[in-house]
Amino acid sequence: MMPVTAEMSEVLIPVGDETIAGDLVIPTHAHGIVLFAHGSGSSRHSPRNRFVAEELQKAGLATLLMDLLTTAEERIDEQTGGGLRFDIGLLAGRLEASSDWVRANPSTHDLSIGYFGASTGAAAALVAAAAEWRGKVKAVVSRGGRPDLAKEALSVVRAPTLLIVGGDDRVVIELNRQALDKLSCEKRLEIVPSATHLFEEPGTLERVAALAVDWFLRHLK
Repeated sequence: MMPVTAEMSEVLIPVGDETIAGDLVIPTHAHGIVLFAHGSGSSRHSPRNRFVAEELQKAGLATLLMDLLTTAEERIDEQTGGGLRFDIGLLAGRLEASSDWVRANPSTHDLSIGYFGASTGAAAALVAAAAEWRGKVKAVVSRGGRPDLAKEALSVVRAPTLLIVGGDDRVVIELNRQALDKLSCEKRLEIVPSATHLFEEPGTLERVAALAVDWFLRHLK
C-alpha cells in the first residue's frame, strides 16, 4: 500500500517531439528518487516493479515508473516483432531524458537519483548511469538483469551497483558474474536462493525489495 502521506501523479516526459508516460509517487520528506527501467515486453504497469516501488515508497523514497517507448513506438514494435524494446541505446536515452525531467521538475529537482532495472532494462540503466557518470546517478539496482548487454559501458559506471539474481537462474547468474568483473565501482552480486528469473516463488520478490531498499537508502543521500 502506498504511504498515506505521498503525492501521486501521472506525468508526461518529453523525448524529442513525443512523450512517454510515467507514474510518479513522492512520499513526504522523500530521501531520493528511483527511476524504473522495465524489461522487454513489460511496461510501467509491471506488478513486480510496482511491488518493489511500493516498498521503496514505504521507506521514504520517491519512484518514477515509465513506459520507455512512446505509444507510436509500441505500435511499431508490435507490428515488427519487438526490435525497439531490445534497443539498449534507445532505452538508455529515455532514462537520461527522464533524469533530466526529474532534475527540472520543481517537486523532484533536489532529490538524488537512482535506477532500478529489470531484465534488459538493467542494461539500459547501466548505460544511462555510465553516460551520467559525473555523480548524477547515485546508485543502480538490477533485478534478474542482463548487465552484460551494457558491454563497454560497464567499465565507465561509477554509481554503486547491486546485481540481484535468482539462485535457480543459472545462465543469468553467470552473465551477472561476468558483468560484475567489468564494473570498477562499488558493487555487489546478491543471489536469492530458490528464485527463478521472475522471482515468482514465495518470499523471493520480498527479498529483492528489501535488498533494493537497503541499497538505495544507503546511497541516495
